[in-house]
Amino acid sequence: MPLDDETVYGNLQNYKMYLRPNAHSHYGFPNEKKSSLSKHQQNVQSLLKIMSKNEPMTTWDLAKISIPNDISRLREREKIYRRLLVGRKDNGKHSDGILDIGLVVKDGKSIKTGIADKYRLSLYGILYCMDVLDLSKKEIDIIAEKYSRVLPKVFGKWEYLKSKVGDKVYGIRLLANGLLADNPQIRVQEGIPFYELMSFVHIKYQRDFEHISEDRLAEQISYWFYVNLLYHPIQKNNTKETGIKSLNSIFHTDDKLRKWFLSFFKESKKYYHDRYSVLRKSEKI
Repeated sequence: MPLDDETVYGNLQNYKMYLRPNAHSHYGFPNEKKSSLSKHQQNVQSLLKIMSKNEPMTTWDLAKISIPNDISRLREREKIYRRLLVGRKDNGKHSDGILDIGLVVKDGKSIKTGIADKYRLSLYGILYCMDVLDLSKKEIDIIAEKYSRVLPKVFGKWEYLKSKVGDKVYGIRLLANGLLADNPQIRVQEGIPFYELMSFVHIKYQRDFEHISEDRLAEQISYWFYVNLLYHPIQKNNTKETGIKSLNSIFHTDDKLRKWFLSFFKESKKYYHDRYSVLRKSEKI
């Protein structure tokens, strides 16, 4: 997915440790009352919510959604949105915009009334909205619709996935909350390689801590999403299928998706086999 400017952000570990806390300090924390937010923070959250419901747009188009019928106020709102997005420089001082933090990216240009940049949420901007804006399931459904090309293996199959696993799709909010699900203390139904696969999701992208392309980040998020669907808490008399067979309802009618996930599964098996071989050889020293 080509972008006008390459936005620099890291993998999911980086999101948990740096980007999410940084976004919180700039624009507000989860469950924070609106009355406790500064005017700047309120404006940013309002803008991000508008962007979450729309495809890439110019600052003028975004302002028109906010103020549809007042040209004089519309021009001022457009200036505010521009400053929020790109930051500002006054008296030699620079303040970061939402673009600098990594929650928004440029995505194409409009030539309707001159050349103008179009903006949309980044993948991390999407997660921030889910984390902080207290979105309803319906609002998350709208994000999935508008951003299907940004996260094709998840949002691009959203309604299909809902038909197979129901509300479990909204487990993506756990990722938005910074819960990477790589804790070995998480207890799941016996026979499901949840911890092993989730750990490998992060091992596979560990070299991308400081910088990752958006396509590669979308892939990591997608692996996280499908591995998270494997989670089943320990229950008495549990008759659910074990292993990755519990995803069969999804893969049965989507062969391309099945092959994609099986390739990841085989890669993880090879990784753990190689690591075990190293340990076994060390016994002979």
